[in-house]
Amino acid sequence: MDDVRRIGILLFPGVEELDAIGPWEVLAWWTRNAPEDGWEVFTFSADGAPVECAKGLTVAAHHARDTMPPLDVLLHPGGRGTRPLLTDQAHLEWVRGRRAAVPLMTSVCTGSLVYAAAGLLRGRPATTHWGSLELLAGLDPTVEVRPEDRFVDDGDLITSSGVSAGIDMALHLVDRLAGTERAREVRRGIQYDPRSPV
Repeated sequence: MDDVRRIGILLFPGVEELDAIGPWEVLAWWTRNAPEDGWEVFTFSADGAPVECAKGLTVAAHHARDTMPPLDVLLHPGGRGTRPLLTDQAHLEWVRGRRAAVPLMTSVCTGSLVYAAAGLLRGRPATTHWGSLELLAGLDPTVEVRPEDRFVDDGDLITSSGVSAGIDMALHLVDRLAGTERAREVRRGIQYDPRSPV
């Protein structure tokens, strides 16, 4: 019996590189160095093809959206590529379907805008990139927008603010799913000690 639990990171044209790759670094370091925890992480795109990101990096996907294994955690990154997704009814319907099937939904940066457009954030606390806070409120005025929070954990839904905040959110995920000591191991392993030089 397959008892592996899975985290899927969505890739789409125009995804912000660090929104996807930052959490990937955290989650892949964890799952590869602590396989006994029983988790794996992979990327996927709509058709399984490589995706060109916001700043020109091309990233390969491990799976296609419709043929990937079932997810326990979905991570929806942001980036300029989220703007067309806000009115892409097929994508929004797919997101709504994941809400019913995936126990934990997470987002980085403007990925939360897609969740708002899909109706997932109704009446819930959430955050996004500082430059999109007003848009988040406009998409769904019932959202309790938290502009100062690096990430917001609301049980079965976690949103994080812009770009590098996805690293913090992913470390929080490790803490939540495997414990604080494991999260500290991962933070040390990737040598993440944020102290700005400017």
